Amino acid sequence: MNIAIVGRPNVGKSALFNRIAGRRIAIVHGQPGITRDRISTKCEIGGKTFALWDTGGIVGAGETQLRGDVRAAAELAMKESDLVLFVVDGQDGLNPMD
Repeated sequence: MNIAIVGRPNVGKSALFNRIAGRRIAIVHGQPGITRDRISTKCEIGGKTFALWDTGGIVGAGETQLRGDVRAAAELAMKESDLVLFVVDGQDGLNPMD
């Protein structure tokens, strides 16, 4: 099973990834855009093994080449996944970027 974590920048995707993985793999930082490539690890919870993917933040209009590459990597992770965890900022809630 493959699980992808996706959402806009700085909503806690990498922190959630590290928490589920049980160790610090992804860099967590307050500055947006730190995660640019897909990062994966094998996890086991409750006897079930799965691949977990962390992705860079997806942004809307005005994409640069880098942002387009980040979006493409996130879209590929979603396409290849059996489950997508869509993360939003709990304090901000859903907004137009989501």
